[in-house]
Amino acid sequence: MIDRLTLKNFKAFLHAELSLAPLTLLTGLNSSGKSSVLQALALLQQSYTAGDLDQVRALVEESGGLDGVRADDQGFLLNGELVSLGTGQDVLHEDFAGDDPEITLAVSEGAYRYAWTVAYEPEQNLLPLTRVALPLTTEGATPPAGDAAVIPGFLTAGFQYLHADRISPAEFYPRDHHATVGRGFLGVRGEHTVNFLRFHARDEVADGTLRHPRARSPRLLDQAAAWIGELCPGVDIQVAAIEGTDSVRLSYGFDGPQGTRRRPTNVGFGLTYALPIVVSCLTARPGSLILLENPEAHLHPRGQTRMATLASAAAAQGAQLVVETHSDHVLNGVRLAVKRGMLAPEQAALHYFRGDGTGVEVVTPRIDRDGLLDQWPEGFFDELENTLDELLA
Repeated sequence: MIDRLTLKNFKAFLHAELSLAPLTLLTGLNSSGKSSVLQALALLQQSYTAGDLDQVRALVEESGGLDGVRADDQGFLLNGELVSLGTGQDVLHEDFAGDDPEITLAVSEGAYRYAWTVAYEPEQNLLPLTRVALPLTTEGATPPAGDAAVIPGFLTAGFQYLHADRISPAEFYPRDHHATVGRGFLGVRGEHTVNFLRFHARDEVADGTLRHPRARSPRLLDQAAAWIGELCPGVDIQVAAIEGTDSVRLSYGFDGPQGTRRRPTNVGFGLTYALPIVVSCLTARPGSLILLENPEAHLHPRGQTRMATLASAAAAQGAQLVVETHSDHVLNGVRLAVKRGMLAPEQAALHYFRGDGTGVEVVTPRIDRDGLLDQWPEGFFDELENTLDELLA
């Protein structure tokens, strides 16, 4: 699990170090750097999955450390399935120092720190590696062996990234065997969620806080329906392959599994929009990384709080979630999870981003065991109070 993320010369950040917890919330004004944090983690995953970081071990052995040795076929793949960041000039921080700027992304996992540095190529979308830092270890720690010597665990433990632009209600969704079965990937828009549910419908959700107490069974489909039922009580979900096609059908019911079925286009937008979030949390394995953009979108305030409860339950059972949100209901849902004992205070991190056009400042309020914050910086979810003050003046 990632404890710390370091960004140097990357997009909004000249240099930043962010602590990460099992559940980390990123909040702040628009264009203040929150998405850049998610994109940095997704960029590492994208580059590794595409094979542009998987030969690093051999390169390190050949070059004695790859310090200053340029590897043109290994590096950061800026455009791919997870993120499309453009070219080097789109990701280099505008106030970089020196004539030969470099971009560094680093992660710490417990006692080990991994770092990748790439050269700046303004017109290229594969930025070549120039340095790889083998894990620095704390005193007494045993250095990792094999591929773990240069590849951190989060790259191989399971991964989901759900963009803010997720699937909208439709009757049919794609049936992609490789994505849902071979990779267990829901798609950045959640487009493979329905087929994933179809294939894994009878799999049991891990016993613990993730299991909804009112679900008909521990099976994934029933658990997903129960959590969606927090948004719309009494709903159930059915998914089925359409014979002779590469599509699957999604439908909702409100009178039990044998009752009248409704197409997603005739049901509230928020149910389908939230479905990928629900499935990603219910199926997260210990050590896996989930990146979520705006889980509150299209949801009633109570539903936003429930999504925070679900994310907290996934973190409590060993997954790591990094969540970008503009919702005080999501924040308060996490605070309640801490107060109720679902998460320990140190298992939840909160970063508030604010910028003035010349840089980004990150403020990190801390949550105590009662769910209270040790500080409430200006601009941090204070619009309700500001509006009420004006109304009551």
